[in-house]
Amino acid sequence: MTMTGRFEGWRAFWAMTVALAAMSLLFLSTLGWGTEGYRMVIRATARTSLALFLAAFLASSLLRLWPGSLTRWLRRNRRYSGLSFAMSHAIHLAAIIALARTDPATFATLSSKGSIITGSIGYVFIAMLTATSFDRMVALLGPRLWQRIHTIGAWTICIFFFFTNGKRIPGSGWYMLPVAILFAAVIVRIAARRKKIGVTNGMTLSGSGQA
Repeated sequence: MTMTGRFEGWRAFWAMTVALAAMSLLFLSTLGWGTEGYRMVIRATARTSLALFLAAFLASSLLRLWPGSLTRWLRRNRRYSGLSFAMSHAIHLAAIIALARTDPATFATLSSKGSIITGSIGYVFIAMLTATSFDRMVALLGPRLWQRIHTIGAWTICIFFFFTNGKRIPGSGWYMLPVAILFAAVIVRIAARRKKIGVTNGMTLSGSGQA
């Protein structure tokens, strides 16, 4: 059995959850259950959240552009990548709340009313996508409405990642990297969409020629 074959479905989700929890506990046990520990967990989970979001956001597009065993695995497990992203960002939120409670002064210097509002809206979309990621909700909503909700939600979260990383570039040039990765992800989505439209139009023309 291949490495990807060992991590399918819920097994992949729980493996990622354990890894995220272990990472967070390692930072907290090393740096302490205080300002430094919570800030490290916030930074680390921001990065794992971005990686997991992109795995779900790009799964179908990567398969369409570069079919292969890895991209097929990503597409099969897109739901669980999305749920793992939600878990990572839940830990991220827990660390933010812990920092706000234990060190309000530091939290105040690192946040603003605008970032709190936009962050809260982002979490509403994450909660909405998570709640509608199960078969029962898909059946209840219907495929068309479900697709619309997840498309709007995914693009909204992508914009939030652009915002949260882009606003930090003046303080650290490192944040240009995640912004560049997000730009590349958008290009991949657009390219895959154009390829899908081209294939669909080609099939339509072929069918018309046979009529």
